[in-house]
Amino acid sequence: MIRDATDELAELFTTCGGQVWRAVLAASGGRRDIADDVTAEAFSQYLQHREEVRDPLAYLFRIAYRLLAKERAREKQHVELLDRDEVAATQSVLSPALTQALLGVSIEQRFAVVLHYFCDYPVSHVARLTGTSVPAVKVRLHRARKQLREALPDREANDV
Repeated sequence: MIRDATDELAELFTTCGGQVWRAVLAASGGRRDIADDVTAEAFSQYLQHREEVRDPLAYLFRIAYRLLAKERAREKQHVELLDRDEVAATQSVLSPALTQALLGVSIEQRFAVVLHYFCDYPVSHVARLTGTSVPAVKVRLHRARKQLREALPDREANDV
């Protein structure tokens, strides 16, 4: 029984771990430390609840999204004296302009952008992974694109 769970988790991590990690990395503004922690915790929670989970990938993305939102709230409380976006930008692996722009949109919009544009999921798949409707995802993408165009320099805005 334990061996089966270990094999299942290893296979799931091999097939989905990179996708979840990259999505969290981009949604966190390029913070590798957060991407590592959130991805590991998402897989840990999956292992605890795997008997009840029907769609492992969707479960992992939903848990990662919730954990990322909690982490951002926790950081906001602890870094009130410092500019949290400035701190995040200095720890990011993304360009400073892209990091600032991504941090300027809501976490829901950021996750939709990451799943759709960075992970190349269709809107219907993003809706399933985030547990929202297709129209809600389209609205989030529309609003995020508008904000990102305004926030990014011309060269990077053309890619949005």
